[in-house]
Amino acid sequence: MRPDGKAHRDDETRKTVWVALGANLAICVAKAVGGVIAGSPALLSEAAHSIADSLNEVFLLASLKRSRRPADARHPFGYGKERFFWSLLAAVGIFVTGGCFSVFQGIEALHSDGSESRQGYLVGLAVLVVALAAEGASLARALLQVRTAARKAGRGMAAEIRAGRDPALRTVLAEDSTACAGVVLAIVGIVLHMATGEIVYEACASILIGLLLVYVAYALGRAARGQLIGEAADPDMQREVREFLTAEPEISSVTALLTMRLGPDSVMLAARVDLTPGYDSETVEDAMVRIRAVARGRWEELDQVFLDVTDAAASRRGAAVDGHHR
Repeated sequence: MRPDGKAHRDDETRKTVWVALGANLAICVAKAVGGVIAGSPALLSEAAHSIADSLNEVFLLASLKRSRRPADARHPFGYGKERFFWSLLAAVGIFVTGGCFSVFQGIEALHSDGSESRQGYLVGLAVLVVALAAEGASLARALLQVRTAARKAGRGMAAEIRAGRDPALRTVLAEDSTACAGVVLAIVGIVLHMATGEIVYEACASILIGLLLVYVAYALGRAARGQLIGEAADPDMQREVREFLTAEPEISSVTALLTMRLGPDSVMLAARVDLTPGYDSETVEDAMVRIRAVARGRWEELDQVFLDVTDAAASRRGAAVDGHHR
């Protein structure tokens, strides 16, 4: 069972995803209706954007549920990497459903006659203003969770966003930020179209929305790929763990220290340590048990700790014998 801190963070992320899903479903319908009434490619592109975001929120909710399953014989390190897999699917969804469709809509608009009614476009603008308010509220919820996490970690919001260990929260934050930017682009395109009568402005807005979505999908997909392959823990955490192990009296030196993230809040540590001469086997065994327990208590993320113990004195004697024979 997960520690309370991890379960609480999952609950907060789940609330953030549900808020984003509710906002996207509501404005998706509004954008689609407004886009059909106005005949607006930019508004229809935004509707496609909202569809992609809604599907992605469903993916993220699935990842939150599936990643909390306990470890079993087939997956002895648990299911934490489910988060990374589903966030990769979300990135693909943004690319295909949102980005490619928006670019296609923009290109199609360039070849259209651009006929529309002023009343229809006023309806479209009203829909976009409401959408911007809804997306902004969802973004504010995501930023509030980031700020809370940043305060607990003792760092700024920018550093917390860059750390971005929770793919579900990172995806919602990217989606909502992009959605707000996309709505602004759509509004600008529609206003310029109304003012000049040239549909090229709205078509370009649709293409820009699509390119923005493609970039966001690429960034999210690249991050998910790195996590699925197996990323190391933060450099600061690695340094602190090495200092902790080296400071233990039973450990002479740390010859190797490897870490890998098994989930947003789960890290595996494998370290090879040389023992200080003079300790008997029973004392060393008790020390290793104590060191593992202290490490897990100090770093909540360290779910799996493996220490490969070697005798430093024996190693030096072996090296000396090998040198003598040469």
